Amino acid sequence: MEGALAAIEGTALAQTLRNARWGYAAVNAAHIFGIALLFGAITPLNLRLLGVWKDIPRASLARVLAPMAGAGLALAVAAGLLLFSIRAREYADIRFFQIKLALVAIGTCSALLAHARHGAALEKDKSLRVHAVVSFLCWTGAIVCGRFIAFADS
Repeated sequence: MEGALAAIEGTALAQTLRNARWGYAAVNAAHIFGIALLFGAITPLNLRLLGVWKDIPRASLARVLAPMAGAGLALAVAAGLLLFSIRAREYADIRFFQIKLALVAIGTCSALLAHARHGAALEKDKSLRVHAVVSFLCWTGAIVCGRFIAFADS
């Protein structure tokens, strides 16, 4: 594993980002923007799945917010991979990073499963309440762990 992580750090892109102050800042900003887009879209959708705003059709919210959350996730993951590449060996050893990755994987799988089972409109079903709670816990936890990475001793 150490060799693979060192190879990631040795890529031309990782070396460029490591030495490009503004390039790193731009990738970091893109990561934060992706997280904001994801969390900003998924929170109201989860609240609707939990029964808030019952007068707003679930399908209308899902049609707009689910793709926004997906776009935010894609941007956050892409930028996150670039940030990881700069110090892959260091990040891989940080417990908060490991937990963050697990929460992102669980949150992503939960969303994919919910849409596979209930369609894009997330039609009414009691299990969607469970999904909303899992989703909220995963994404909130991932954000918290992501912030704690900066303060963790490896």
